[in-house]
Amino acid sequence: MLTNDQLAQWDRENFFHPSTHLAQHARGETPTRVITGGSGVYIEDRDGKKMLDGFAGLYCVNVGYGRPEIAEAIAAQAKELAYYHSYVGHGTEASITLSKMVLDRAPSNMSKVYFGLGGSDANETNVKLVWYYNNVLGRPEKKKIISRWRGYHGSGLVTGSLTGLELFHKKFDLPLSQVIHTDAPYYFRRPDLAQSEADFTAHCASELEALIEREGADTIAAFIGEPVLGTGGIVPPPAGYWAAIQAVLKKHDILLIADEVVTGFGRLGSMMGSDHYGIEADIITIAKGLTSAYAPLSGSIISDRVWKVLEQGTDELGPIGHGWTYSAHPIGAAAGVANLDLIDRLGLVGNAKEMGAYFNKALADALGSHAHVGDVRGEGLLAAVEFVEDKEKRTFFDPSRKIGPAMAAALLEQGVIARAMPQGDILGFAPPLCLTREEADIIVGATVKAVEKVFGAA
Repeated sequence: MLTNDQLAQWDRENFFHPSTHLAQHARGETPTRVITGGSGVYIEDRDGKKMLDGFAGLYCVNVGYGRPEIAEAIAAQAKELAYYHSYVGHGTEASITLSKMVLDRAPSNMSKVYFGLGGSDANETNVKLVWYYNNVLGRPEKKKIISRWRGYHGSGLVTGSLTGLELFHKKFDLPLSQVIHTDAPYYFRRPDLAQSEADFTAHCASELEALIEREGADTIAAFIGEPVLGTGGIVPPPAGYWAAIQAVLKKHDILLIADEVVTGFGRLGSMMGSDHYGIEADIITIAKGLTSAYAPLSGSIISDRVWKVLEQGTDELGPIGHGWTYSAHPIGAAAGVANLDLIDRLGLVGNAKEMGAYFNKALADALGSHAHVGDVRGEGLLAAVEFVEDKEKRTFFDPSRKIGPAMAAALLEQGVIARAMPQGDILGFAPPLCLTREEADIIVGATVKAVEKVFGAA
């Protein structure tokens, strides 16, 4: 077996890591972590260190690690048929079955599923289809996409533009001109502390209306949003937000893309975030929980309304000019079938609801009164703790102090993984949906100790 030192050397010499400080890593200032195994909510590295993964990888290992049912489905599919394309009406038993399983779990107005590999390519697909849709309808000027500051929708050219986080724009010549941004529904960071949730919801809807008026509704094709803001801070929407936003979009005939890469398949304690918040989307983006990341797979769920126009377009123009080599890859599809079956059999959506309520309450009870904890928030098995310098005045720490990363590092020392979220001192949690009460208590206890290490007792 290769030693860790040899792997670390190869890592620094050969491996381009995403979302990494490249220079620091190349110089050896950040560690190489070689993960070798996992079971349930735990992972283990090559040195034998066992860690409770309080972020499920990247919000994605919904069923937990080490599920033999999915591994066996992947192996069986690889032995039978490792690959065939899905162009020109081709399919496999796994891809066709998974399509039906997804539609059975999606809102009733959905019609078809296009499969890709990851959330970024799914949202690229969505934008292309929206542009095609408006061209078929004879509206070539109706092309702009409204996203939200602090939203996360990928890191490609269009999807990196949709993402409303500075890190994904700097020096990449993004955002592209077709993408415009409106306010994030981030009540804790509202501009006027005197605003109630209802006031702030009205403010968000008013800002969206004003943006549409400035740009011209005849130039705007779609609005994209996560049911709960994910990487932008794990922020549930204020009361009434989605109803207010949808009213504005319907008024101006603007399509709604619900990005459910994080919230789909149980994360909120509901099968889909759209059902959870009463979102009537035209397109739904899915990925992570679709296979619990056991194999790469994403999807764009297309509504009846949009599908009819796509059919019209191919009657007029011929086959649709869009496709990926690995669309509906049989191995990914087989993983998806086994994963969705496992979510149902283990009752993980219900567990996410029950354990999510317990976990969020336990975090709030343990940390809510701390002088430097400004907000404890969450929904289902999503949660965040946001740290502030002055709680009463809601003043934030200087970013150079890196309180969020220090908190995540202190937590890791105790064998618990959480994520330091960008653009704020925010500690994020998204554990596997199989989390138990005892495991939730371990995360909360470790978080309390991390806060005490960084700040001292409340």
